Amino acid sequence: MNTPLWTWQAATAATGGRVTQGWTARGVSIDSRTVAMGDLFVALKGPNFDGHDYVAAAFERGAAVAMVSHRPDDLAKDADLIVVDDTMEGLNALAHYRRAQSAAKIVAVTGSVGKTSVKEALAYLLDRAGETHASAGNLNNQIGAPLSLARMPAACEYGVFELGMNHAGEIEPLSRLMRPHVAVITTVAPVHLEFFATVEEIAEAKAEIFAGVEPQGAAVLNRDNPHYDLLAQRAREAGIENIIGFGAHDEARFRLVSLETGAEGSRVEATFDGRKLKYRVSLPGRHQVHNSLAVLAAIHAVGADVFEAAKTFSQIQPSKGRGARHAVKAGKIEFLLIDDSYNASPVSMAAALRVLADIAPARSGRRIAVLGDMLELGRDEEKFHRDLADDAEAAGIDLVFAAGTRMAAMYDALPERLRGGRADSSTDLSPIIAKSLRDGDVVLVKGSAGSKTGLIVRDLLALDPRHKTDASQHDAAH
Repeated sequence: MNTPLWTWQAATAATGGRVTQGWTARGVSIDSRTVAMGDLFVALKGPNFDGHDYVAAAFERGAAVAMVSHRPDDLAKDADLIVVDDTMEGLNALAHYRRAQSAAKIVAVTGSVGKTSVKEALAYLLDRAGETHASAGNLNNQIGAPLSLARMPAACEYGVFELGMNHAGEIEPLSRLMRPHVAVITTVAPVHLEFFATVEEIAEAKAEIFAGVEPQGAAVLNRDNPHYDLLAQRAREAGIENIIGFGAHDEARFRLVSLETGAEGSRVEATFDGRKLKYRVSLPGRHQVHNSLAVLAAIHAVGADVFEAAKTFSQIQPSKGRGARHAVKAGKIEFLLIDDSYNASPVSMAAALRVLADIAPARSGRRIAVLGDMLELGRDEEKFHRDLADDAEAAGIDLVFAAGTRMAAMYDALPERLRGGRADSSTDLSPIIAKSLRDGDVVLVKGSAGSKTGLIVRDLLALDPRHKTDASQHDAAH
């Protein structure tokens, strides 16, 4: 980046803090371990840590300047600083300033499932229309969202941001910070029921995304979801007149006409505003087709070329933890590993099993599902886990392994012939899986992030020396 992301003058205007002069920053970081050369390091303070203890380390890694509420004792006298009363408020101030100065079209994405996939696809496709900035990974909460906005270059034409929540009241302030031109809700499903009494309450919490939508903005909603009417009503109450439905419903503006699904993706025919769209989605599964309709609807809403975007959809590949595929050679056997270990819910688990069902194993191989606990499902969590046994059997899965105490309910409900093995932890399950593998197997690994099924992916990748780097990256990520 030739143009600095932040200058001392802009930081002064944004925060009103005491700012040393003469520096520029190329990025913004809140983690001293991942600071890049030229970053602005923000020393946040949490219940279990204080970023001020790591300011010196951030400078050692190449930080250009640090935002602090007080000067740490171990700093060099000439260290460049932004001194504010509260560093979290300082980070929010950077985000507010950048949003106020930006002419970019902003898309905010939330939903019970699919929001990261939609965000990533939007960023990929919009970047071909103009300079685009997107939130990295799942930086979608009260810290991640302002950090993502503070990282947006001033010259961007598009910004795509993911907004997440666990409780009511969390999305509204993020939406007001982002002030999106387009708000996307991928779907509403039974996720985070530990914190909500009903799925309708989840819908209400997701609808908070409309609070910050700019005048003449748009809402992109799943027309097939039973909570569409509620969400559309909340959008209208927020002053949004342009409501774009997507899905197979007859009244969907971006309407699915037909699809051919397969192991490598889907061929899609859709219509919008009387025009036909034919394109290919390289991400397998019917759920990814619905995600693609949400993406194209959002692209239309920001004024970009829908037809060009549809032509490019086939170039988008699954990412780590979200369906990435690895051919693994372990001694005399080879198997296909599908890494869907980033997160899980009842809806996404069922979708992943259907994707596995579409893949034909090689030679005498089998379809194997390795399933970890689904978290935050509330009082009905045992039922949600147990019901997965029916999904696995219906999908024609040959063998199921279970990681975690919650997934025991699913494992016990399986027919004996489908039981491959179970353990309370992912690391204990890995060697059981490794001993059971056959040549030609297809192995799906999926679970909530907290169940650490990514460690199983790491261990299975490590069976193949060619994947040593991939295995070490999973170790670091989890």
